[in-house]
Amino acid sequence: MARKLPLIETVGMALTTLKANRLRSLLTMLGIVIGNASVITLVGVGRGAQNLAEGQLSNLGANVLFVVPGNNDTRRRGVAFPRTLVIEDAEAIAEQVPSVKRVAAQITSSEVIQAGARSSTSSITGVTPAFLPVRSFEVARGRFISDQDLRAARSVVVIGPDLRDKFFPTSQAVGQSLRIKNQHFQVIGVMAPKGAVFGSNQDENAYIPLTTMVSKLTGRDPTYGVSLSFISVEALDEDSTGPARFQITNLLRQRHSILRDDDFAVRSQKDALSIVSTITGGLTLMLAAIGGISLLVGGIGIMNIMLVSVSERTEEIGLRKALGARSSDVLTQFLLESLVLASLGGVVGTAVGIGAVAAVAAITPLPAAIGASTVLVTVSLSGSIGLFFGVLPARRAARLDPIVALRSL
Repeated sequence: MARKLPLIETVGMALTTLKANRLRSLLTMLGIVIGNASVITLVGVGRGAQNLAEGQLSNLGANVLFVVPGNNDTRRRGVAFPRTLVIEDAEAIAEQVPSVKRVAAQITSSEVIQAGARSSTSSITGVTPAFLPVRSFEVARGRFISDQDLRAARSVVVIGPDLRDKFFPTSQAVGQSLRIKNQHFQVIGVMAPKGAVFGSNQDENAYIPLTTMVSKLTGRDPTYGVSLSFISVEALDEDSTGPARFQITNLLRQRHSILRDDDFAVRSQKDALSIVSTITGGLTLMLAAIGGISLLVGGIGIMNIMLVSVSERTEEIGLRKALGARSSDVLTQFLLESLVLASLGGVVGTAVGIGAVAAVAAITPLPAAIGASTVLVTVSLSGSIGLFFGVLPARRAARLDPIVALRSL
């Protein structure tokens, strides 16, 4: 009766065979290396995109709500926002909604800004002093819009740091003069860097008093009065955002004399985070699937090479069986060879992928990152692919008839 070969000896024989064919083993591993590196890199980039979006949204504040004109249907169809929000709506929210701490009405317009021979098209936002605390912005130099500026409709402007660098690269910006729509404005402050929010660079924006925006830039609509781009609302705390949304919705429905099909929408940071998480999560899964295809191709490559190896080692298999080796020993050896190739390829590919993710994070603004759980799953998946695609060659080797195999000697 044939003696079962100890597992340690089977492992040793598998490793010896792989060492004897180093070049073939390395080329076989290459498919798994590329596949694993692709999965790690693409998942890391996908998570980096999610981290970037969430980081930008976190700057808005956990207890900030945005009241925007137009309903969900108009936004889905790409219809321009109707002019349904007016300054009186913002005032009513501030006065009548108990869950609200501060309200900042805003009007935004794209205008050409000029300073001497330099010019730039930028977003001009008419704001109230409440804008600064509601939106968690800060002023780096000078000051922000004051109540006195608002009441007197003064021609003053606070610019973002990118505009400061563009217009006054070698001089002090505060106190300088700018022209907006052929109106002269005095720079009274420079904002602290904020970065991009919703894909818009906040550091290129300029801020003027809301009353100045109406009287000198946008004007008053004869039908609707002063139409707002949107209203930023700061709730008392994060737990108050739900009640504040409910109260704002009911108040505006009463003011606009509507029962349903609202002509406005109230959005929170959580809504935006949910949308972003859904989009970036789907993107990450798609990227992982693309990398998984490379991993699958690598597994097919292992199976192909192992089938060739079975054909080349027919005499060896026949001789081993004639000397008493069991079919299970041969099966185990070929499975171990496939497992070792796939696992080593997975480890090397993971290292390459981690290096690629670190490079992306270092040379781009994208905070690409990869978790330990993803690394563990990917390496385990590589080993599983090796076992799965090694079954067919291993079974073919184990089923070889020793007499038939020895005839080729």
